Amino acid sequence: MTTTEENTGRTLIRGARILGGEVRDVLIDNGTVAEIGTGPSAEGARVVEADGQVLLPGLVDLHTHLREPGREDSETVLTGTRAAAAGGYTAVHAMANTFPVADTAGVVEQVWRLGRESGYCDVQPVGAVTVGLEGKQLAELGAMHDSAASVRVFSDDGKCVDDAVIMRRALEYVKAFDGVIAQHAQEPRLTEGAQMNEGVVSAELGLGGWPAVAEEAIIARDVLLAAHVGSRLHICHLSTAGSVEIVRWAKAKGWNVTAEVTPHHLLLTDELVRSYDPVYKVNPPLRTEADVMALREALADGTIDCVATDHAPHPHEDKDCEWGAAAMGMLGLETALSVVQHTMVDTGLLDWAGVAERMSFRPAAIGRLTGQGRPISAGEPANLVLVDPSYRGTVDSARFASRSRNTPYQGRELPGRVTHTFLRGRATVRDGKLV
Repeated sequence: MTTTEENTGRTLIRGARILGGEVRDVLIDNGTVAEIGTGPSAEGARVVEADGQVLLPGLVDLHTHLREPGREDSETVLTGTRAAAAGGYTAVHAMANTFPVADTAGVVEQVWRLGRESGYCDVQPVGAVTVGLEGKQLAELGAMHDSAASVRVFSDDGKCVDDAVIMRRALEYVKAFDGVIAQHAQEPRLTEGAQMNEGVVSAELGLGGWPAVAEEAIIARDVLLAAHVGSRLHICHLSTAGSVEIVRWAKAKGWNVTAEVTPHHLLLTDELVRSYDPVYKVNPPLRTEADVMALREALADGTIDCVATDHAPHPHEDKDCEWGAAAMGMLGLETALSVVQHTMVDTGLLDWAGVAERMSFRPAAIGRLTGQGRPISAGEPANLVLVDPSYRGTVDSARFASRSRNTPYQGRELPGRVTHTFLRGRATVRDGKLV
């Protein structure tokens, strides 16, 4: 693929397969998609020769840990959004478990402003459900929504809102402004001392087991609460076959429940823990092959609405240590699209239009983002990503834009490569490199 170097604010993407379908030329002008067709005038425009690459709407992540404020040794809003752009994202939701916790209007506005300053993608802060993520008192939900950040998604992610009364109150409160509570489903009393998925591998390794029912019991309770209250519930990082069945049942009832799955839960299993490599330590834990297959099928049939990265950067010292002391979490932004192509597209479970639905349209709708997750059509904001699906390459974390390096895919061959990302018509990635 070649790019003509003139740049006057107009870009012509020539010969792209829109959503993996028909080959078209796309003219971007003044931040919007100006024209789609065959042979629009390239006068005064930078020309990108797509050569049949796939053009998708900019990806949207409902679940990103940017760590700032407080843990800038792991990630900053700038480095995290650079990583997001490199992965094809034009918007991310920044989770609330920062230091201080994003449980006030002041903190969410700080994160929002840092995102605006970074310029690599839109940053939508997620507010905490409870003060200090302690699960005892509701945070300033209304004030965070009324702030400049206009928060619509609230989560204590990293911790579960395990008190049913607090959860009910949160669901009732956010109804007033069409907010959503995103639950980290983990019954804490069933996971005390847990180090990995409870099963054959944990028994053989002698590591504390994390049972599937610890996730499933909270999801079952919360879908019932959401139905009772008539509010919106979103399930973070769903990881078990049993959880899939509960969400499927709730949706069959017509309840307003949505769910996400991470790329790593679509590919990796608890067998990898036999290496005792802490890069595979994550919350929720890697599950069994049967769970992975159930998650893929649920994403394909729409039971699971979207893919969310749960991008969780950690500094070297927090992961390069013994298993028991290691932090939980792994990187996701720069490899998510490749993992989805590998697990869902190359297996025939999804086409590229399905990828757009689950990695752009649906997460934007759940987060109530405007200007993101929009169709590729004339007049729409030019938030776009161009992907070369024929590419095959080995993951090398040394090339990552993230400040951290804790990827579980180091040295693994994965398909697909983001060649261009456009944020309202401005290239943040060009020819595979950050601008």
